[in-house]
Amino acid sequence: MKRLLPTIALLLALVACRREAAPPAQPEPVASPQTPAANVEPLREPVVLEDVVESDPRYILGITYPPDVDKYPGLAAELKAYSDAARADLLAAVAELDAAAGPALYDLALEFKIVADTPEVFAVAADGSSFTGGAHGAPLIARFVWLPRQDRLLTADALIRDPSAWREISAFVREQLHAALSQRVDADDLDPVERERVVRSAGRMIDEGSTPEADSFSEFEPVLGEDGRLAALRFVFPPYQVGPYSDGAQTVEVPAGILLPHVAAEYRPLFSTGPATQ
Repeated sequence: MKRLLPTIALLLALVACRREAAPPAQPEPVASPQTPAANVEPLREPVVLEDVVESDPRYILGITYPPDVDKYPGLAAELKAYSDAARADLLAAVAELDAAAGPALYDLALEFKIVADTPEVFAVAADGSSFTGGAHGAPLIARFVWLPRQDRLLTADALIRDPSAWREISAFVREQLHAALSQRVDADDLDPVERERVVRSAGRMIDEGSTPEADSFSEFEPVLGEDGRLAALRFVFPPYQVGPYSDGAQTVEVPAGILLPHVAAEYRPLFSTGPATQ
C-alpha cells in the first residue's frame, strides 16, 4: 500500500488543478452511508480497506485510507459503502460517455482521515470530489462518528432527539456563519450596493441550509477536551449548503455547554465542559 502513496498524491494534485470557479447546476449527491439500516445486526466480519488507484483514457480515480482505520469492522463497512458508492457513480458516468464526442477525462479523489481516536469515540472524515463534467467537481464530504463500546454510529437525530432543541443550535450556528460572511465580504472591499447584494444572497443560503432540524446538521466531528471527552462538536457544511461553491466547505464549532441540555441522556457522559485541545 505504501508504494501507492506517491501515485495517490499525484492523482489528488491532478484533480485539484482541474477545478474552476463558476458553479454549475447542483450535482446529484452521492448517497450517504451515515445512517445505518434499521434492524440490521452490526457487521462483525473483518473489512479490509485498501487504497484504490484506477485509470484509463476516460477517467482517473484515487481513494486513500489511513492505517488502522478499519479496526472496527462495523465502521469499516460504512466507510467502504461510502467509497464504493462514490466509485460506482463515477463509473456509471464514464459508461455513458459518448465516444463520438471526443475524449473526456473524469476523476474522483477521496481521502479518509482519522480525526478522533479514544476508547469512547473514533471519528473519520471523508473529503474529496468527483468530476463528471461541468466547471468543477461535485464535493464529497462525510463524517463518521463511531462509538466503540456501543458498536454503532452516532447520528445527529440520535444525539438530539427533541426536534425543538435544534432551534437553539441552529441560532448559534447561523450567528457564527453570518459573522464569517461579513468578514469575508469586508475583506473583498466591495462597493455598498454590491456588498448588500452579496450579503443578502449568501445570507439566504445560510438560513436555508441551517434550518433547525437534524438533517441540516448530519455531518459533524468531535472536538476533544483536555480530558479526552467532547468539548464541542464541529458541524461541517459542504459547498452549496450554506454558501456558494466558491466559499468551499464551512464549519462551526458548537460548545458542549450549548449542546448538553439537549443531548440524549445516554450520550451525555461523552461530553466535557473543559477547554478543547483541537
